[in-house]
Amino acid sequence: MIYNFNLGIGWASSGVEYAQAYRAGVLRRIGREAKFIFTDMFPTDNIQHMTENIGFLDSEVIWLYTFFTDCKISPVTYTLEQLEASFKDQEYSVSREGSRVTYRFEGTDLYYTVYLTDGKDNCVHRVEMVSGGCLIRKDYFTYCRIYTEYYAPLNNQAHLYQRRFFNEDGTVAYEEIIDEDAVMYQFPDRLICSKAELVGCLVSRLNLTKEDVVIIDRTTDIGQTIMQNAEPAKIGIAVHADHFSESGTDEDHILWNNYYEYAFSQHRYVDFYIVSTDAQNRLLTEQFRKYMGITPFIATIPVGSVDELRYPEGGRREHSLITASRLAGEKHIDWLIEAVWEARKTVEHVSLDIYGKGGEEENLRRLIENLDCGEYIHLKGQYRMNHVYKAYEAYISASTSEGFGLTLMEAIGSGLPIIGFDVRYGNQNFIDEGENGYKLPYHDRMDKKERIHVLAESIIRLFTQADLEKFHRHSYEKARTYLTEEVEKRWINLLDQMI
Repeated sequence: MIYNFNLGIGWASSGVEYAQAYRAGVLRRIGREAKFIFTDMFPTDNIQHMTENIGFLDSEVIWLYTFFTDCKISPVTYTLEQLEASFKDQEYSVSREGSRVTYRFEGTDLYYTVYLTDGKDNCVHRVEMVSGGCLIRKDYFTYCRIYTEYYAPLNNQAHLYQRRFFNEDGTVAYEEIIDEDAVMYQFPDRLICSKAELVGCLVSRLNLTKEDVVIIDRTTDIGQTIMQNAEPAKIGIAVHADHFSESGTDEDHILWNNYYEYAFSQHRYVDFYIVSTDAQNRLLTEQFRKYMGITPFIATIPVGSVDELRYPEGGRREHSLITASRLAGEKHIDWLIEAVWEARKTVEHVSLDIYGKGGEEENLRRLIENLDCGEYIHLKGQYRMNHVYKAYEAYISASTSEGFGLTLMEAIGSGLPIIGFDVRYGNQNFIDEGENGYKLPYHDRMDKKERIHVLAESIIRLFTQADLEKFHRHSYEKARTYLTEEVEKRWINLLDQMI
């Protein structure tokens, strides 16, 4: 069994969760059984809805808090009718607004607010109970009640002081007692005095053997307790981001990324590290030798693949650019908008389609309106991108940090040349300068105006000087390395060496 550990997951997950979901698919296809363990609380959503949304099977998911019960990972199926049946002979009135239902009980100051999974059905995710104007309790459901939170007023706020986790038949499996940042877990046979200890208890109850593999995708607050309890399983650390600070590193000392410092310092207990690019593998190997005097086993395995190379059926739209990412500040989509606006003054018909959702969407929309470029720069929203790239002539990115770059890989899988800054590791991995795109100079002293200018210049250069057909061929050739069958072979090779 391969056990994969992470903290949380969301509707707009990070690259770590997408990498895990991709890994889940690979392990299924190569016949290796796997579990994905999440250790965060999810008070506003059912974890199953989010894991299914990103591609996990229910049977692959373990949630820390239901692990110690007999409740299974499940979609929400508990209904309003079942809830109402629990009211028995109480008289009540009911009102509904979208996905929220309110029950008021006659002759009392008690009311329930019910949160449904959506506004169309009657499936109950949670029920909040208010008495005397104070929140006193929240019940959470899937196909049964899985846990309850208890609240008391403190400093004019609802103060959470206890959680109770249930088995399918309604019996109490264990309780969590909460005092500010301190927690304890009361089981029938023992008292656990921290969340880290609870995670360690989970690991020990897996009864790991030397035939098992543990991969830790996020180590924050859980890495130490997992490693202490995982023996005799093989332990691997997945490195999902740049692993060190360049400004904090000199000839004698290296400043590791906080997320990986513990896992690197405990290298003697780690059987392997995984990185997604050869460039990061080479650099990390060199740094381990230089600063720590060791040569650990580091495997390069991409966090994604392309099932096939995709070719346009009816040609590519002239001078068309595409970018795809979360609409977040660190992606610098605003630079791309201004660069295309500038390049349009020189190259006719240049256009940019922006795919993705995120917190910067409204700011980007306003920028497009202010520049009056809505005719040729479009916010396209969220799409399944598999067949989208091949309609465009090139891909462009303004990100200044990209550990791998799934969209970059997908772009070359459709033959697109790429424009991006010369930053680790994604752009350096997917762009061969002058052969399938341009790696633009980048340093901290460049101001925003200069960065936009070099992006605009590269767009003009690509569409006026480059042999685009040659660039397309080179991208297709690079993409062959990332075909699914090739990535699957890397996983098989790694696991065969470990087990």
